[in-house]
Amino acid sequence: MVQKNIEIQVATAGEALIDLIRGADGRFEPCIGGAVYNLSRALARQGIETLYLNPLSRDRFGRQLAAGMLADGVHLAVPEPVVEVTSLAVVSVNEAGHPDYAFYREGVADRATDAARLTQACQSARGLKIVCTGALALSPDDASTYLPWLAAQRDGGRKVVIDANLRPSVMPDLKRYRAHVLATLQYADVIKVSDEDLDNLDLPGATALDKARHLLGRCSAQVLALTLGGAGAKLLTRHGEVFYALETAPLVVLDTVGAGDCFLAGLVTAMLEAGLDSDWGSSSVNSTLAQGLLQNAIASASICVQRRGCAPPSRDAVHAHVGSGRIASGMGEQP
Repeated sequence: MVQKNIEIQVATAGEALIDLIRGADGRFEPCIGGAVYNLSRALARQGIETLYLNPLSRDRFGRQLAAGMLADGVHLAVPEPVVEVTSLAVVSVNEAGHPDYAFYREGVADRATDAARLTQACQSARGLKIVCTGALALSPDDASTYLPWLAAQRDGGRKVVIDANLRPSVMPDLKRYRAHVLATLQYADVIKVSDEDLDNLDLPGATALDKARHLLGRCSAQVLALTLGGAGAKLLTRHGEVFYALETAPLVVLDTVGAGDCFLAGLVTAMLEAGLDSDWGSSSVNSTLAQGLLQNAIASASICVQRRGCAPPSRDAVHAHVGSGRIASGMGEQP
């Protein structure tokens, strides 16, 4: 529930679930998670007034998800739990620390909503500037929920941020899935995508940067953030500028669960702090500002990967990491 006299800065819509993470002994440990859930917590931990729009279950897992959000300061648009059960994701982490997912998503709580309820919650959120979605919300089966809501947010003058966090292993019709993701990205002002996501979209181009340019060219977004794992990240603008940032020394990576979500939280937080215009990126931008956005995003992700599971950093921790000088950045393609 939104407290009185609180101005919401960001509203998030999408999955909140339990990650059943397989340990070295073969046993599974239940952990609160989901890309949009992680993003919501990460934003709140960095001081952003965040409203999570989807319902949560009254079951034990749903109560854990709600408690985790509330503890971090996330506001719930649907404070009363629903009877539907909590979504589950079975997660196996490989030797490189990268997770592989299998999802159980039929008749679940976070999908027990519709476009009208999402839109009404945003209309009631005083001061709302940005809406974020992506990941499992990009399923074609949920098009009637999210596409009308996204259209209403664009019409209402809010900045739309979409994380093209693809899950092709759980989508039975990959061609239909790709087409729907690309259609959804037409509503975005800001796109976040990984090199792996670009491969899954089967876009033309010899490199990830080529594919990212192609994607930005066929969408209406002003800005695209491309994550490249240990090679850092790039920020592309509609005007044609490219910026990069990366860690200058190797990190001790425990796992990468939630890294992309924390990256996006760092980026969105920095965008809000900078007070960017809605069309920022359509013309030449300030290089120092653009590099600063990437540095904040990289720092947020870097802190996450050095912790077990998704443990988003505070704003002070992100500022300290950026201030340490360990992140190199520049304009143009990374040397």
